[in-house]
Order: sequence, then structure tokens, then C-alpha cells
Amino acid sequence: MPDAPEVPDAPEVSPPVVTPVRVVIALCLVAPFVAMLWVSSYAKVDPAFIGIPFFYWYQMLWVLISTVLTMIAYKLWQRDQRGRKARADLRKEGASR
Repeated sequence: MPDAPEVPDAPEVSPPVVTPVRVVIALCLVAPFVAMLWVSSYAKVDPAFIGIPFFYWYQMLWVLISTVLTMIAYKLWQRDQRGRKARADLRKEGASR
């Protein structure tokens, strides 16, 4: 009785490296750098806020904005990693059956 030909296993497909979530993460992390390096956009005195020139309060506002954007990026990264781990576990589980 001839042996049945062996069927090769399906190649393992890894998830793409660049995803929409990762693009959002990158934008959250790059935005503060762009805002602070574009000095000509905030190199002025007016409008003053409670007597503080625009140049200073704009930079201090970006400290808070940067904190929020970094927290968002971190939470999105955690969610992305959990999803990738769950998909990898499902693939392993399916391959072992």
C-alpha cells in the first residue's frame, strides 16, 4: 500500500510590522519633537497668558501635552502587544492540533 504524500505545513505568517495602531503610536511620540523643534512657530511674546510670554507658556503646555501623548502611546503599545501575543498563542494552539 503506497504511503500518502506528505502535506507540507502551512508557513507561519507573522503579523505586519507597520500597522495603523503603530503609526498612531509613532505620531504621538513624534508630535512633541516637531512642535518644539519648529521654534519659529512660537518664538514670540504675544499672546501673553497671566503675564507669561507666549514663548514660555507654549513650551510648558507642551510638557503636559507630551505627557498625555506618551501615556496614549504606551497604552496603545500594550494593547498591540497583548493582541499579538493572543494571535501567536492561537496559532500555536491551532498548529498543535
